[in-house]
Amino acid sequence: MSAEERTIFANKKIRNFSIIAHIDHGKSTLSDRLIEFTQAAPKRNMQEQMLDSLDIEKERGITVKSAAISLIYRSKKKTNGEHLLNLIDTPGHVDFNFEVKRSLGSCEGALLVVDASQGIQAQTLSNFYLALESNLHIIPVINKIDLPHADVEQTKRQLFEEFSFQEEEIICVSAKSGKNIEELLERIVEKIPAPADLGGDPLQALVFDSFYDTFRGVIICVRLFSGILKPGDKTKFFATGKTYVVEELGWLGVQRKKREQLKAGEVGYVILSIKSTTELKMGDTLTHQQHPCASALQGLSEVKAMIFAGVFPTESDKAAEFKVKLEKLALNDASLSYEVDNSAMLGLGFRCGFLGLLHLEITQERLSKEFSVETIITAPSVTYRFYLKNSKMQSINDPEKFPDPSLVERIEEPYIKVLIISPTTYLGSVMELVQMRRGEHGSLNYQKRSRVEAEFFVPLSEFIFDFYDKLKSLTRGYASLDYDFYDYRPAEVVKVDILVNKERVDALSFMVHHEKARQRSVKILKKLRDEIPKHMFLIPLQAAIGAKVIARETISALRKDVTSKCYGGDITRKRKLLEKQKEGKKRMKSVGSVDIPQKAFLSILKS
Repeated sequence: MSAEERTIFANKKIRNFSIIAHIDHGKSTLSDRLIEFTQAAPKRNMQEQMLDSLDIEKERGITVKSAAISLIYRSKKKTNGEHLLNLIDTPGHVDFNFEVKRSLGSCEGALLVVDASQGIQAQTLSNFYLALESNLHIIPVINKIDLPHADVEQTKRQLFEEFSFQEEEIICVSAKSGKNIEELLERIVEKIPAPADLGGDPLQALVFDSFYDTFRGVIICVRLFSGILKPGDKTKFFATGKTYVVEELGWLGVQRKKREQLKAGEVGYVILSIKSTTELKMGDTLTHQQHPCASALQGLSEVKAMIFAGVFPTESDKAAEFKVKLEKLALNDASLSYEVDNSAMLGLGFRCGFLGLLHLEITQERLSKEFSVETIITAPSVTYRFYLKNSKMQSINDPEKFPDPSLVERIEEPYIKVLIISPTTYLGSVMELVQMRRGEHGSLNYQKRSRVEAEFFVPLSEFIFDFYDKLKSLTRGYASLDYDFYDYRPAEVVKVDILVNKERVDALSFMVHHEKARQRSVKILKKLRDEIPKHMFLIPLQAAIGAKVIARETISALRKDVTSKCYGGDITRKRKLLEKQKEGKKRMKSVGSVDIPQKAFLSILKS
């Protein structure tokens, strides 16, 4: 262990902070410059998006998982000296708000990054208020000041008008070139409060993240609020009550840095030989077994999945192997929930809960690329509340569990509060889109320079499919969006079954508001018609609510030209051949089966 790694920093020399921003405002690039400036990684190892550990993050250029790193900063000002900076990078996409909340719960400060060319966006507002609720000191940072179309002065005005930041509080940087990075580091040291010195109190450590190591099992990331933790200590979790012995601990970095102890105020990793996700609850408090703290930390609320879908392996005989790989993925993704599911069509699989459609897509891609598992995902659904006539209430997100309509008194569906910031030119189009999705209008707040901040209340079932894409298309990419769960409201919801060759395909069933049942059914049947290959017989595709068919498409049969061998002669000979072919197709239709290819399920998911 090097002398640097043996150094114990006094609490007044520790700073814990997060970087928060709207998507694509430069969080990851700013993290890279901070790592580079503090020499936390050798220059030869530096690359873009250092804290993005997943291949999919580098490919898509977005952060989907929080990442922490300990940086040692040596200030040029003698009065400041050497400091330990614990940086936690956060995702920007609205689907991963839970990751942001977990990160902020471990910090005393936050850098609020705003793109100089785009200004304040919806997610900027959301993240600012999250940081404010956590009582964090916020440092406003204007990034990308070197872009030709950057409007720094206008962005400063927005920060003042929206959040009352004075000009002297704002730091203007270029994360790409490294301009003013040292000034930013000095501001972090001077303005972000040091953690309280509670080393003598019983151990209280907040579990804010975890990841899976093939050789060491689950490695948890903790922020110590009080006490000291050392290898060999016997510990327990408050929520689960499970006990473990600390095998190893240290600081988080480009590579893990083993330490002799972690003390109050520090952020680091702990290895406890945890092998299963059921043993760990995100937001739990870790304390000593013999001398526990009096109460758990006010941890993070449990993750609430917004949408649900069935996930099945394409090869049904590999269900056991698929289960093991899904468990390993869940160790790296605390936002993913799952339970066993069974489909007559697809076999054994899992009913998974996701934070949004992007989370669903990324989960599928990670299963494919990291674990070599190809999956079929059923149509996404939301959780409806069914109030039965016997006074019981059931929360259902699986169409297969839809109760008998005669037993249901009323149904409620989830609504979300949507915040949209858009140029006023497109307000009419935005309001029309919301109205088409059965949404309700809320408040309007007109800002300077022809921008409006609009609030709407939209059914989650109408929002999850293509609302964001439609919004971007209508506003030519200028609008930004943020949303959060609001409440449940009464709705007329029906279950639609899809029949292929008069056989119900359970994996394609879905729940929908009765007004949109036919519209969505027609779209799905057209997709199926294009994706299912033709057979030797006619294939009817139907959508039905109970016994009532509400939409139909037909896949025409492959037809062999049986009359090609007839060269003239009596027409009755051709008729006999055609009648014989017709009878054969009738018999084939009654005994023939239709194989639905994987790409048909994928096309329906995309639709």
